[in-house]
Amino acid sequence: MPVRPITDQEIATYERDGVVCLRGLFDDAWVETMREAAEFSLTHPSEMAIEMAESRGHSGRYFFDTFIWRTNPQCRSFVFDSPAAQIVAELTKSARVNLFFDQWLIKEPGTETPTPWHHDLPYWPIEGDQIATLWLALDRVDLASGAVEYVTGSHRWGQRFFPETFSGMDGFTDDKPKVPDIDANRDAYDIVHFDLEPGDCTVHHSLLVHGAAGNHHAEHRRRGYVTRWAGSDARFDAHADAVHMPPLPPLAHGDRLDSELWPVVYSA
Repeated sequence: MPVRPITDQEIATYERDGVVCLRGLFDDAWVETMREAAEFSLTHPSEMAIEMAESRGHSGRYFFDTFIWRTNPQCRSFVFDSPAAQIVAELTKSARVNLFFDQWLIKEPGTETPTPWHHDLPYWPIEGDQIATLWLALDRVDLASGAVEYVTGSHRWGQRFFPETFSGMDGFTDDKPKVPDIDANRDAYDIVHFDLEPGDCTVHHSLLVHGAAGNHHAEHRRRGYVTRWAGSDARFDAHADAVHMPPLPPLAHGDRLDSELWPVVYSA
């Protein structure tokens, strides 16, 4: 159970803005557990790990790994034993929640690699409105260390954008339009970010446009543990440009995600 109830105001903020910041919903024990999990993954990366800074010829280290709950026991414990799934279920008003995948987004000090402006759903072989990401801070996070910035309301633009590559390598052939040049027209958008303390989290909608700078601090790390969740209306929707994933379960178009790869974690 969450340490406190999710408020009606927080639910309304998520629905309106596409993102909400939740303070202190993960206690010190969870923060320490996930810090240990991060160090294990950094020294024992999975077969899906990518060194994003290295792939782009940048300084620093941007460690990116996915589906880590399958090989990291502490991540598996977070997925099934933490309040994350229930938090997302309440915010999305979903009666059930599947884990879609989990992810490390770790930017070490002096990492110049940004996270490009994008939204998540075009990368994924699923569809639905009750699909969200919980971003848990394991360090203090501010703009200088790579706090995520969000374009509020962009989840309701009714537009799907080209899935920009994070590694700098070609990989998508999608004919969707590119994300607008947010940085060149920042005054035209309502852009928010949240300075986070360890144990704080954000939850954002899978169609919300967001991005982040590199970690320009000389000493402070930015360890983010991300869990992606799919609610009651999520359905399988394979397409050619879906990002690389483990072998997909034998689902037909329109099926629920229920499978070993995408287990049901919460049901009201």
